[in-house]
Amino acid sequence: MFTVFCILTIVSFYGYGVSCVFSGHMLAEFERYGLVRFRKLTGYLQILGATGLLVGFVASPVVGLLAACCLSLQMLLGFGVRLRIRDSLVQCLPSFIYVWINAGLAFGFVNRLT
Repeated sequence: MFTVFCILTIVSFYGYGVSCVFSGHMLAEFERYGLVRFRKLTGYLQILGATGLLVGFVASPVVGLLAACCLSLQMLLGFGVRLRIRDSLVQCLPSFIYVWINAGLAFGFVNRLT
C-alpha cells in the first residue's frame, strides 16, 4: 500500500505544482483564496515535495520523511484556507485527505529507516 500511495502522491503533487506555476485556472483559484502572491511558491514547493518523495522512495528514506512531513503541513494549511473561505466539505476534502496520506507516508518512511 505504501508504494501505491507514494506513487499517487508523487504524480498528484507534480501535476498540481506544475498547474500552480503555469495554469490560468490556478491563478483564478488563488485569487479566490486571497493568496495570489503565493501561487508560484506553492507550486514550486509542491514540485520540490514530490521530488523529495521520489528521492525518498528510491534512495533516501530521510529525504522522503522530510518531504512527506512538509507536504502534510502544506495540505493542512491548504485545508485551513479552504475552511477560512467557507468552501464546501467536498471542496475541503482533498486537502484533508492528503494531510493524512502524507502523514501515513511519513510513518512509512520512518519504518524504512529501521
